[in-house]
Amino acid sequence: MPEISVKDQIRRLVELQKLDIEIFDKRREMLAKPAEVEALKQQFEAKKSRLNQFQEQLKTSQLKRKEYELELQQKEELGTKANAALNGLKTNKEYTAKMAEIEHIKADKSIIEEKILKAFDETDAINKLIEKEKLVVTEEEKKYQEKKKLVEDELKLSEDRIKVLESQRKAITPGVEATILARYEKILKNKDGLAVVPVSNNSCGGCFMNLRPQNINSIKMGQDLNQCEYCSRIIYLEDDL
Repeated sequence: MPEISVKDQIRRLVELQKLDIEIFDKRREMLAKPAEVEALKQQFEAKKSRLNQFQEQLKTSQLKRKEYELELQQKEELGTKANAALNGLKTNKEYTAKMAEIEHIKADKSIIEEKILKAFDETDAINKLIEKEKLVVTEEEKKYQEKKKLVEDELKLSEDRIKVLESQRKAITPGVEATILARYEKILKNKDGLAVVPVSNNSCGGCFMNLRPQNINSIKMGQDLNQCEYCSRIIYLEDDL
């Protein structure tokens, strides 16, 4: 098998890099997407929690109203008994005391009836809040489900695209020397998916630091694989390829 020149090796690395840039970008997107869905889910759960709070408030208000109604019923029974007892009284003193008791019962009933009316108003107000919040929750759930479906579809497309890119990658890697490929893979991992960069205006296309003239001359000679002395990325001249 004929020896492959350094320039040919670099050409293949550049092809690999184009594929790897897209692969890394797709994977980054795939990592970020679930966080977007989770944020919407948290919003949805917060709205549900708020609705649950209103529903608990409604239960408390209804229970309080029932207690008032039971208390009113008890007062009415006491009032009925007190009125019935009037006919059996024999002295004015007993009659006056019973009438005072009846008036006291009436006053208590009036206070309880006022509490019941307020409880009704409170219940109506909470019911309105619940109906309003139900609409909000429904809308938040719709947004969450739509985003979830969209992200799931996007993730599937990204997975399919990565499979295609990796297949193309496998077709290129056999043409790259093992030692060079290993060096490329190491830089790729350490430099977040960017291992091979062109020289632009005598600067590294990765870290943008100015390169020394001898670095540029070494690249032009094309005898060795050159790396940036600052960021260690593999560097090349586009015009030479």
